[in-house]
Amino acid sequence: MVQQSSLLVNPVEPNELDEKLRLIPQDDEDQGQYGPALALVGAGFIGFIFLFVWRKGRVSRRGICLVGLCESGKTLIFSQLIYKKAVESFTSMKENVGVLDIANKGTLKLIDIPGHERVRQRFFDSYKNTARGIVFVLDSFSLNKDIRDVAEYLYTILSDPVVSSNRPQVLILCNKQDHPLAKGPQVIQSVLEKEMNVLRNTQTNQLEAVAEGGNRKSFYLGQEGKNFEFADIRSLRVEFAASSAQTEDLENLKKWLQSVA
Repeated sequence: MVQQSSLLVNPVEPNELDEKLRLIPQDDEDQGQYGPALALVGAGFIGFIFLFVWRKGRVSRRGICLVGLCESGKTLIFSQLIYKKAVESFTSMKENVGVLDIANKGTLKLIDIPGHERVRQRFFDSYKNTARGIVFVLDSFSLNKDIRDVAEYLYTILSDPVVSSNRPQVLILCNKQDHPLAKGPQVIQSVLEKEMNVLRNTQTNQLEAVAEGGNRKSFYLGQEGKNFEFADIRSLRVEFAASSAQTEDLENLKKWLQSVA
């Protein structure tokens, strides 16, 4: 007689079964519990990478661009900083480049961008990617005569997409303060803000007209809904300072360079 084998099953008490079921991972609950934490970690990691890349880019940008109209005194400032003496200057169609040693900060590459309107934008485009700082030099005595040209050139630089993205520090250097009729930095700032406000309205209207036909997005410099002020340019820090290259009074510029380096 063949004896049938029997399958033995260990009985499990109800309480023990419930305990074992609780040990089984619940996918939906885990995702709900850990999802926000994982998203936070991911966002932190992306932020760290962004900060690392931004700092690395800032370290590699060691250029200081001297810009401004012709006869504003840029080249004289350049020669006094680089050669420690005045060098006879003339309207140039090419840039001047020199290395400036900053105490305890290393070196900066100083670039004197030609002021002639035919070439200045081309040279600025060549160096703006490496600019750690931009010094806009203007003639404090002849500003009333040149205000339109000064404002247009300054507006072009401040609204440049590369400048806005890299966020170099900007100094508007009010040169030729040795002239008895020269305007001070505060007055010049006020005059420039008024002219820039008019110019911004004109530029914005032109860009909006182009956008209607060509789908071009306009760049608004400053804060919408109020008159233009340099303090409202969120992507850039713009400062004003006085100087007199003719009398070798460049202390304000040197202090600014020390802080930027």
